[in-house]
Amino acid sequence: MSDPALPDIAVSEPERFVDEAATEIAAAIGDSIAARGGCRLALAGGGTPKPIYAALAQRDDIDWRRVRFFWGDERAVGPDDPSSNFRMVREALLDPIEASDDQAFRIRGEAEPEQAASDYEAMLGDAPMDLVLLGMGGDGHTASLFPGDPGVDERERRVVVTTSPVAPTTRISMTFRAIDEAHRVIVLVAGAGKADRLAEVWHQLSSGQPSLPVARVAPGPGRLQWRLDEPAASKLPTRGTP
Repeated sequence: MSDPALPDIAVSEPERFVDEAATEIAAAIGDSIAARGGCRLALAGGGTPKPIYAALAQRDDIDWRRVRFFWGDERAVGPDDPSSNFRMVREALLDPIEASDDQAFRIRGEAEPEQAASDYEAMLGDAPMDLVLLGMGGDGHTASLFPGDPGVDERERRVVVTTSPVAPTTRISMTFRAIDEAHRVIVLVAGAGKADRLAEVWHQLSSGQPSLPVARVAPGPGRLQWRLDEPAASKLPTRGTP
């Protein structure tokens, strides 16, 4: 993208999206380890990142011992529930790389939600995430920050309870404060079903009036990248290249 008001984007052919996203994430992890000795990595839930996590698990160029895993959001369910973001990441990434228990800092979705949010905020502390991975829902939400939810406007806390329009409705989510403090943020969007919403997001960004939650991700110049596949990017007014 040539417009300085818009974030950097990289567009991949559908069959290359997973591998190219994994390569970019691996490089970002490596940069963090080189610069700061480790990587505090906040992971996204949903269908788009799962195969990317599986691809990351197959790589031999990541020093996983120096990575600490966090979650951008979680449903109010236990860690073995089929809808748990923790469970998805554990199966796709943590188990295959044989991550130790003390590397994974999960949100306790089975606890009372407000207490779970408060506990996770304390766990995060004041240190910023080195890398935050995000997705985009069909309604324009990201993490568990949904259109119209008060959590979208929270600027003091780093973790809050939010409400999803679909079950499980109770969620615990990082806020934009925690997301925007990160050294690097990568938004992952794939599939033709996201094309219309993505075009709307880009219109909001181009006009300087971001209202959908994902359009409000703003960590600062040079710290945000959108990685898209061609079907998702097909309705953007200007196309990026990988």
